[in-house]
Amino acid sequence: MRIALAQYNYHIGNFEYNTAKIIRGIHEAKSRQANLVVFAELSVCGYPSGDFLEFKDYIDKCYRAIDEIALHCQGIAAIVGAPHRNANPKGKPLYNAAFFIEEGEVKQIYRKGLLPNYDIFDEYRYFEPATEFDIVSYRGKRIALTICEDLWNLYDNPLYTQNPMDRLAEKGADFMLNIAASPFAWDHGGERKNMLSRNASRYRMPLFYVNQVGAQTELIFDGGSMAINAHGGITHEMESFTESMLVIETDEMGRKTGIKPSPEADYDKKIENIYKALVSGIKDYFGKLGFSKAILGLSGGIDSAVTMVIAADALGVENVLGVLLPGQFSSDHSLKDAEDLAKTLGCPYHTIPITDITARFEENLKPWFKELPFDVAEENIQARTRAVYLMALSNKFGYVLLNTSNKSEAAVGYGTLYGDMCGGLSVLGDVYKTDVFGLARYINRKDEIIPVNSIIKPPSAELRADQKDSDSLPEYDILDEVLFQYIEKRKGPDELVQMGFDKKLIDRILKLVNTCEYKRYQTPPILRVSPKAFGMGRKMPIVAKYLG
Repeated sequence: MRIALAQYNYHIGNFEYNTAKIIRGIHEAKSRQANLVVFAELSVCGYPSGDFLEFKDYIDKCYRAIDEIALHCQGIAAIVGAPHRNANPKGKPLYNAAFFIEEGEVKQIYRKGLLPNYDIFDEYRYFEPATEFDIVSYRGKRIALTICEDLWNLYDNPLYTQNPMDRLAEKGADFMLNIAASPFAWDHGGERKNMLSRNASRYRMPLFYVNQVGAQTELIFDGGSMAINAHGGITHEMESFTESMLVIETDEMGRKTGIKPSPEADYDKKIENIYKALVSGIKDYFGKLGFSKAILGLSGGIDSAVTMVIAADALGVENVLGVLLPGQFSSDHSLKDAEDLAKTLGCPYHTIPITDITARFEENLKPWFKELPFDVAEENIQARTRAVYLMALSNKFGYVLLNTSNKSEAAVGYGTLYGDMCGGLSVLGDVYKTDVFGLARYINRKDEIIPVNSIIKPPSAELRADQKDSDSLPEYDILDEVLFQYIEKRKGPDELVQMGFDKKLIDRILKLVNTCEYKRYQTPPILRVSPKAFGMGRKMPIVAKYLG
């Protein structure tokens, strides 16, 4: 049997677009002599659809799309993902399902059994877990069809009480097919490959895996669809972050040696993948919302420089406007670094001094501030003045403002609400400062795009004289390690001290993180590239005493 794996980018709720793309894929697969073409999880409506799944009309449109798709399944079968109504009045109203379509009609519906309900996943909110699993028979082959999480329950401490693949294996199958909507995180690719390889080895049968690509608001999907032989060796792997179709002859799988998954990728590969993910995230956020132009404050620092390069890669240099907003404490070298970057990239830029405006604010506030010393209040006036200019240009000319704050700053609240924290999309909000430096080095791997001075100078907000980030924060290599252990690894204060960190340092950092939760509730959507990002996957109360 010849199977076509369709690694496509879908648009949530855009049924006309998704249906047309699936139909084109069916015809392409047929032209390449495929017998079966396989699309990703919930490909008909897009993943994740969120509370749209609670609308009757939304589900009706899914069914109508499947009817239209079925008309094109003549001489070829297709597997598409879509919600399926639960006929039982008890339980959740929907299943997360895979529809097997042949000769113009739906012949079989597989329902997902394992529903992830952690981090960014919230499937049990909408779907009923299936408890019965059947083999799909087609052209003399018995197919163990599963959906994403259904294959993830084979480790020493399983999360679920059932294992769909065990049940399917008992019924006898020639190979496994898994359709997925598995989002990118920098550590997830290796884990995913190991999981798929272990399944193939455990059940002693080939495995074909289809994932989607593209971005849906915060979530970025890297694809990485693949085929694995019965010994766990990867025989085919599709390019990440790229739409494509791969046709494989199933009977040849036994003759292909394959490559066992390697240990986790090195740091350079991690940074390269983060860069590609962020480009994909910006491109789809703008494209799917109908925007084309971005604006950002260009300070001469490394965060805005990296953001501008990534945005220019995603949108085109002509569509990214940098705005230099020098104030009383802006250094000449920062202005030059910002100008040099824009000129090197070929991006348009404007310069709007803010010194007179901030001085007027301070003068008007004198009756209340009186003789009080200069402090964070005056610093924040500068940041908010810059935001007013950026948002005015955004409103007038249709730009989307890109937020340039990094994850280290977001974690400890090192930013100004309604100032440098504003924007329509946060590009680096899930990238620690140390990895921002890694991205800058990756960008400059061939030519000097980002001025070297932006990379080597001490980071500074330049909101007061001779200011450096290290005046208020620990050095970033130490700060980021503590933040990673606390946020990603969920290590509490006692565990962190046992790991060798100074108790006073831990108390200080964790207090900053937890007392600044209210700020993170007001940040733009953050492109997710880590296993634990701020936003939909990290649910923390604002009003709480623990670690406060």
